[in-house]
Amino acid sequence: MTAPLDAEGPAAPPRSNGELTFAEPWESRAFGMAVALYEAGAFTWPRFQAALITRIAVWDAGHDHDDEPWNYYQHWLGALEDVLAGEGTVSADEVTARAQALDRRPPGHDHRDGHDHPR
Repeated sequence: MTAPLDAEGPAAPPRSNGELTFAEPWESRAFGMAVALYEAGAFTWPRFQAALITRIAVWDAGHDHDDEPWNYYQHWLGALEDVLAGEGTVSADEVTARAQALDRRPPGHDHRDGHDHPR
């Protein structure tokens, strides 16, 4: 089973020459988490798509596109949080607590400057 990704429309992920694109490593991880949880049966894809479209529509209605940068995967991650909280998989408080814990980590905490890992 694979996630039925939209190729067009508000829920369609960014692509270049037909390939999914990610500007930052966290974006690909957020993408992978959603697909893996869907494939594990944590939620239905239409439920996730609806949450994503809602997140994007709310942002579109309340933001001046010239003043605030757009990031598709921020909406993707927010939709994932909404669906998981809505399904009772995690609580909104758990998501908030984990996000705050991650925010407290220093920049570069998960990457050594020496690059002594295989590339």
